[in-house]
Amino acid sequence: MQLTGRCLCEAISYQIEGPLGPIFNCHCSKCRRWHGSAFRTRASIRSSQFRWLSGEHLLSRFKSSDNVTKTFCSVCGSNLASFYENDPDLVGIALGGLEQDPGQRPLAHIFAASKAPWHEISDDLPQFAEWPGGEAQVRATRQDDNP
Repeated sequence: MQLTGRCLCEAISYQIEGPLGPIFNCHCSKCRRWHGSAFRTRASIRSSQFRWLSGEHLLSRFKSSDNVTKTFCSVCGSNLASFYENDPDLVGIALGGLEQDPGQRPLAHIFAASKAPWHEISDDLPQFAEWPGGEAQVRATRQDDNP
């Protein structure tokens, strides 16, 4: 499977080779602020699956925590990918930038305890107050050992 994504002004584009890891709707306050919405729909992939196709010189970076650096377009501000210092083999992808159907759907809502007070989760997906069961347990749910 090959997926592509791009920013709003289309100056930056990227490619993902292979399937995504599990998809979650994250309701943490950082994701809500980062995306300006009730939640961020996101997945993780291996760094070997990801490459910038164009506009890499236009990337801006923001270190949002000790281990996470978020990238965004310096022209239009679109959120692109997150990189993890404590796990450099992982890349976090916001699904809003993808140009194709990833062939999967969200598995759960995470950090639901800090959801926006004005938003009601109205689907039947499982809800977890925080990150469900720690990283090891979440990784165990990944099909075909994909992140």
